[in-house]
Amino acid sequence: MTGASGMVGRNITDHSLSHNYEWLLPSSKELNLCDYTATRTYIDRHKPDFIIHAAGKVGGIQANIKEPVSFLISNLDMGRNVLMAALEVGVPRLINFGSSCMYPKDHQEALCEEDILSGKLEPTNEGYALAKIITTRLAEYISQEHTQLSYKTLIPCNLYGRYDKFDPKYSHMIPAIIHKIHIAKINRESSVEIWGSGQARREFLFAGDLANAVFKAIDEFDKIPSLLNIGLGYDYTIDEYYQKAAEVIGYKGKFSHNPNKPEGMQRKLSNIEKAVKWGWKHTHTLEDGLQKTYQYYLQGVQQ
Repeated sequence: MTGASGMVGRNITDHSLSHNYEWLLPSSKELNLCDYTATRTYIDRHKPDFIIHAAGKVGGIQANIKEPVSFLISNLDMGRNVLMAALEVGVPRLINFGSSCMYPKDHQEALCEEDILSGKLEPTNEGYALAKIITTRLAEYISQEHTQLSYKTLIPCNLYGRYDKFDPKYSHMIPAIIHKIHIAKINRESSVEIWGSGQARREFLFAGDLANAVFKAIDEFDKIPSLLNIGLGYDYTIDEYYQKAAEVIGYKGKFSHNPNKPEGMQRKLSNIEKAVKWGWKHTHTLEDGLQKTYQYYLQGVQQ
């Protein structure tokens, strides 16, 4: 598995079923995935039965706006190198992680797997999205040309949970909210600022639920389609995420809105009909997930 030190990777290796498998978990120091020769050499040396490609350069709106070149090139290089090396070595099965950022912006209905490349992307994270789209298509093309190989893509909605990044420079929305509200509580601030109107809608899945889907996919790999959304199937407004996080953290202050700040896509909801038909469903409520994530955050703050 690539990206074993990231949030997705660590939730997978921490899962109760992980002991059923022998893992290769190269760190970025051990293996530079942006180096094709090094990537192919590593895969050829170990000849794994299965690859999970969970590595990537990730970040929130601020980071994506500031570094679009890096988000495009880093993720494109990693995806291409892992998949092409797997092809050349002959690794039979591979799970690639896509992203709901691959879907068109301003789409009010739930997004189906077939909606990829059907419209313009959200400009605030377009570079990241383009890299993910190309890697996803590459996985499909390899499977079409080489029928003895099966490379499939899981497309999780936005994720949060244990091992998330809480540094405002790199964090996604929920860890950023947790950090902001916690600091406001500690400093007894009367108000917390919300970027934009607060009415944009987001779908966030607890990372532990994605790990459940991964192990089910490993066991039932032949039963899943080449593209599969993994999400809640419903969403909340940004205001509602702030309010629920405040309840979990115990913050009693108010919220204000800054309309001059970006808030990204107005809605990005995944259609999970295929996942439900397959037999997967999330198990954590928003409150459950926020509680576990906040407890993890507090452990880091107290260290």
